[in-house]
Amino acid sequence: MAGIVGRRAEREAIEHLLAQAELGRSGVLVLRGEAGIGKTELLEHARTTATESGFRVETTVGMESEAQFAFAGVHQLCAPLLGRIGVLPDPQQTALGVAFGQRAGPAPDPFLVGLATLNLLAEAADESPLLCLFDDAQWLDQASAQVLAFVARRVGAEHLAMVFALRESTDRGGELFTGLPEVRLAGLDDAEAHALLAAVVRGPLDDQVRDRILAEARGNPLALLELPRSGQAEQLAGGFQLPGALAVPHRIEDAFRQRSATLPAQTQSLLLVAAADPTGDVALLWRAAEHLGIAPEAAAPAESAGLLEINSRVRFRHPLVRSAIYQAAASPEHRRTHGALAAATDPGLDPERRAWHRAQAVLGTDAEAAAELEQMADRARDRGGLAAAAAFLQRAAELSPDPASRARRALEGAHAMHAAGATDAATALLAVAGTGPLDSVQRAQLQLLRAQIAFHLTRESNAPSMLLEAAQMLAPLDAALSRETYLHALDAAVLNGHDAVRIAGAVRSAPPAETPERVVDLLLEGLATALTQGYAAGAPALQHALRSTGDTLCADTGEERDNEDWLWLAGRTAIALFDDELVYAIANRNVRRARETGALAVLPAALNLLAITSVLMGKLGRAGELAAEATAITQDTGGVHLPHAHVILAAWRGDQETTAAHLDATAADAAYPDGSADAAQALYAQAVLHNGLGNYADAQEAAARACDASELALSSSSLPELVEASVRLGDVDQATSALEQFTSRTRASGTQWALGLEAYARGLTSTGSAAEEQYREAIARLSDCRMAPYAARAHLAFGEWLRRERRRQDAREQLRTAHELLMEMGVEAFAARAARELRATGEHPRKRTAQPTDALTAHELHIARLVATGATSREVGTQLFLSPRTIEAHLRSIFAKLGISSRRQLSEMQLS
Repeated sequence: MAGIVGRRAEREAIEHLLAQAELGRSGVLVLRGEAGIGKTELLEHARTTATESGFRVETTVGMESEAQFAFAGVHQLCAPLLGRIGVLPDPQQTALGVAFGQRAGPAPDPFLVGLATLNLLAEAADESPLLCLFDDAQWLDQASAQVLAFVARRVGAEHLAMVFALRESTDRGGELFTGLPEVRLAGLDDAEAHALLAAVVRGPLDDQVRDRILAEARGNPLALLELPRSGQAEQLAGGFQLPGALAVPHRIEDAFRQRSATLPAQTQSLLLVAAADPTGDVALLWRAAEHLGIAPEAAAPAESAGLLEINSRVRFRHPLVRSAIYQAAASPEHRRTHGALAAATDPGLDPERRAWHRAQAVLGTDAEAAAELEQMADRARDRGGLAAAAAFLQRAAELSPDPASRARRALEGAHAMHAAGATDAATALLAVAGTGPLDSVQRAQLQLLRAQIAFHLTRESNAPSMLLEAAQMLAPLDAALSRETYLHALDAAVLNGHDAVRIAGAVRSAPPAETPERVVDLLLEGLATALTQGYAAGAPALQHALRSTGDTLCADTGEERDNEDWLWLAGRTAIALFDDELVYAIANRNVRRARETGALAVLPAALNLLAITSVLMGKLGRAGELAAEATAITQDTGGVHLPHAHVILAAWRGDQETTAAHLDATAADAAYPDGSADAAQALYAQAVLHNGLGNYADAQEAAARACDASELALSSSSLPELVEASVRLGDVDQATSALEQFTSRTRASGTQWALGLEAYARGLTSTGSAAEEQYREAIARLSDCRMAPYAARAHLAFGEWLRRERRRQDAREQLRTAHELLMEMGVEAFAARAARELRATGEHPRKRTAQPTDALTAHELHIARLVATGATSREVGTQLFLSPRTIEAHLRSIFAKLGISSRRQLSEMQLS
């Protein structure tokens, strides 16, 4: 191409990105457009500009045939930088080593690989600014695309720029980069198209032919370059028509195909070998060529035609050349070529690629090739390459001559596909597996996976029943897995709001657990008992489940890893039991474990539980930080947004607008039907909000509906809200009924939190000295547990009662305490209620004194708290999945806002 014609805005965007990176402000740019639109040329412009400015440039090219090799793209990027791997923390070094197949170990979390990649790039960028270019990023393997999209969202203050080029015409992988800064490339305008065509066609060009080329190219630069080459000189000069119009990328591929078809047979064969091997390994190309009897001289015509160049790497002129050549070849040629590549690939150095090429060389079925692919699937899975394992198993199933082996491999492939997030492909493989033959265990596993996919995709109402059926099928075959599936079914029913009691009944009639009982077994028994026989009957079993396994759940032994899936359920259950100490321990343990292991996929749910716990403890600022971090990670990893902490936090803050927005979103989402745990959570939040605002009719309606939920934590927590709202409305019957239900639960729990809330509710429903006695007991008990907002609300309710009893001085004391506590915690609606009551006693409440930390964002305050504990920038970065340099940049902003200059001063401030 004779330089870039046009594209001024795009070039300026790239140059600005590089200028900012040079100053230590990392950035990302995504170039989207159809094939041939000029993305690669813009990447070359970025390379040239960066090189002239002293940047180091690393390039990664996605290739469709590489998509089944886990972390191939990340390895291509990081390989030249691995000399710096020693500066990374050990877990990150291990994650990269396992991902790249260089060391043994458990499969790493992909986002820990992402953090290691980010820090490796940051280390390289410390020496000189670094530009990372990614061409055809839509063809990156799934693991690499996930890692690189994560890195792109976490860059901050490094001397690092990243530019991704993605083809518009394919959805594969591109959705992971959605939301990043991007430029969509359109065709060149008429003047630019004329100029480019004139620059490349030196001879005479008939006006009609020129107009035809311009019309067919539609401003696509590569089409303007290639379409004239598909006509003979006399056609261009004399006006003979070119072939009929096609879609531009297909037309360009057709032009490349026609050009290659004119080359010698051996050259065409060599081109096909190069197209089938995406590694660009020159030695491998020549070994495969020798196997096929292709002489080295066969490369010259391809290079002369501008299709291929062979230097240190094998490189096509354009990715469409590769696809055009490969697609043009017949199936026998494909098999012959892949067979040669398999023979030329070292099985010791690259067994996965050899097995893949060998599999592509098979006509029909081949038991040996299928078995080898299955082994490679295990190898890929061990490195964390679920998508790669799924691809190997899918092909292994296709190659399996034995129906039983085919069904088994299809079932295993479906599991891997589902784990990799490819649910459509998993469903298709399940259909293959379903043709059988399957043994009884496999049939149960198939039913289980179908149910899991149904619940994952739509939370459809019959998913709990499907899970129940799978659990019953597994009972005589795998007792442990059966009971885990029963618990999944019960939890899904609670979350869906359907069939929870029916499924709990089925659990009660299921075979008992083997001894010793696991956390799963104890939770299952307790929940089933509570749902079928009542809270009071189930509470002892649930307390036994949580307290007897507390050390397992919260300790750093190897045993607790088997219970990771149940920590969220255990936390909810601890809230239902009003066990504040265990809630706190489980919530903190869950987050700590996720951070230590780099399990970023599960960290948002852990952060949400800790955020809710922090709200209930009165640490609303801390809760805001945790909820914000969960949201940021969810956005960066492409996970499902969890609204729980945000809506409960907004409600306790008295933020009506934000709470309403979350409630509207929940109501509009079909995944949260009436009666579901998510709907009940929204109703609980609504009840808290309106009790704080004094909108008692709205609070009563919301609390009454929340109390009907199967979810024990939310129905239990909503009962005192229902008592308060009903008392304020004078609805004695409703208040009395709610108090009776609540008392049966608090007595079964027996914790200070539970008994304190009971006393609070009794105070609301009592008169005279009995009310005062209950309020004082509530304050004493609630002050002796972690849940400070409830103690503050007890002071408020007691002060309100004292004022109505005309004990103004006593009322002031209680209301002043309530106001100060609630204001300090940020429970603003209840604080405003206390302020109104204080003014009614003739006292003007003090306003909250502004704090220096008010100027910090939630993210900055989170970093400040961690640094104040003495953590280094690298330690904080590891915990928050950011580079140390980005932490340092945040610290500079924090210091400026707080008017300090050192970490020591930060540690002396009150940040907890």
